[in-house]
Amino acid sequence: MLTIKRLDTDDAHIIVAAARAKAQEIGVPMCIAVTDESGNLIVFERMNDTKLTSINLAIDKGYTAAGVKKGTHLLGEVSQPGKPAYGLSSTLGGRMVVLAGGLPVMVDGEVVGSIGVSAGSPSQDLEVAEAGVQGFTESLK
Repeated sequence: MLTIKRLDTDDAHIIVAAARAKAQEIGVPMCIAVTDESGNLIVFERMNDTKLTSINLAIDKGYTAAGVKKGTHLLGEVSQPGKPAYGLSSTLGGRMVVLAGGLPVMVDGEVVGSIGVSAGSPSQDLEVAEAGVQGFTESLK
């Protein structure tokens, strides 16, 4: 029998609040998704004035980060033509995202969930996702 660690809704709200605060600080409204360790959505927030396409991108960035257990920004290079993960973005019904903004959330070396952020530039999405993870990590202290 497995014992699985996973984010709960309170954890997810902590992550969203920290990410939202960073998005407000940099002045870019974002879509923010938090998933469990299997990539299933726990909490989603769409800040006012975000791009319509960012809704699914944020959710799928979270799904991807949980599934591959690493940041989505690390997948862009390896998914180019001739590289080992070429075609990754077309797998699983197109849900695998190779753009920055998805990060796994780790506790004791295990993926317990993820965050996916979309609506800014790749570097802004990553910055906001990192703030969400940092907010959660600080809440554990």
